[in-house]
Amino acid sequence: MMPFFFFLFFLFMVVYAVLIAYYHSAWNRLPEFVLPEKPASVLISVIIAARNEENNIQGLLQSLNAQQYPKELYEVIIVDDHSTDSTWQLLQQQPFSSMQVKPLQLKEFVEENGVIASYKKKAIETGINAAMGTLIVTTDADCRFDPLWLHTIASFYEANDARFIAAPVTFYNQHTLLSVFQSLDFLTLQGITAASVYKRFHSMCNGANLAYERSAFYEVNGFNNIDNIASGDDMLLMHKIFKQYPDKVFYLKNRHAIVTTEPVSTWKQFFHQRIRWASKADSYDDKRIFVVLLLVYLLNVCFLAGAIAAFFKTTWLGLGLLLLLAKILIEFPFVNSVAIFFGQQKLMKYFPFLQPLHIAYTIIAGWLGKFGHYEWKGRRIKK
Repeated sequence: MMPFFFFLFFLFMVVYAVLIAYYHSAWNRLPEFVLPEKPASVLISVIIAARNEENNIQGLLQSLNAQQYPKELYEVIIVDDHSTDSTWQLLQQQPFSSMQVKPLQLKEFVEENGVIASYKKKAIETGINAAMGTLIVTTDADCRFDPLWLHTIASFYEANDARFIAAPVTFYNQHTLLSVFQSLDFLTLQGITAASVYKRFHSMCNGANLAYERSAFYEVNGFNNIDNIASGDDMLLMHKIFKQYPDKVFYLKNRHAIVTTEPVSTWKQFFHQRIRWASKADSYDDKRIFVVLLLVYLLNVCFLAGAIAAFFKTTWLGLGLLLLLAKILIEFPFVNSVAIFFGQQKLMKYFPFLQPLHIAYTIIAGWLGKFGHYEWKGRRIKK
């Protein structure tokens, strides 16, 4: 039994090494977008679903107002999703007369009665229905932006005739163990996202920084057939558009396009966030990503099984540590290259030491994402 288990473990590791090498090569080959001299002129609608964001609204509006994109070419639509704090009141106090801000209350369109599975999708849909822009850009209320963010997205859209654009996201406030851990984990996800979209290997993105044509959203019937899932306003929609326009889905690799967001502040919030992300894994119409996630999960389960076996047979301690070292050596060059792009190479010194924690969280979040529940924005959601 043990020789078979070791063979399986080793096989998973070899396949994983090939997969990471593929992502690494694709990331390096993905060219950075160079802004053209000709200014973009597409009309943009920035859509933000906000729930209990009173601490972030002012910073969000300031960052959006600082955009170096003509004010007449973008509007900001913030949809308040049944907030119980002063989010809506703050949205009424618009300090930026030059920026077009449209605050909407979701409760005027949808009651909070627990019947709807995804209020965020409904909020984004409400914003899109009120939008005037050709290009929809979605982000979150706790995000901040480079002044050339919208200009870069608009230029990329026009240069590539894109229908859907996934763009980079990273964290700020990296001063605690939890925030460093989240940042490193997110760097890996961003590298995989960019590589997979560039190679059209599978669909992957993050809702904090997306752009898609309003007409493409309606052409694929928006969130229809995926609105029964609490999460997935990003990747599930992306795959719907990808099926319609397989050659018009892109990843925008440019530092001006990076959106920064705040990491969660407690381990409980972190696990609920990751469980939410994992909960949609078996809902992906794109089965290629499900196979990748399954491989990663099984590999991490093998590490757990090896650690348990080490209590009964000391040989497994040495084998487990050797394979853990192999995992670090496989991943480090890839994540380091992504960290360089995001200007976060200093975090890589923590990467080897956080591997056991990463393995444990992957197993727990993956299991609870399938069989457990999570809390999101004050709502308890069952799988």
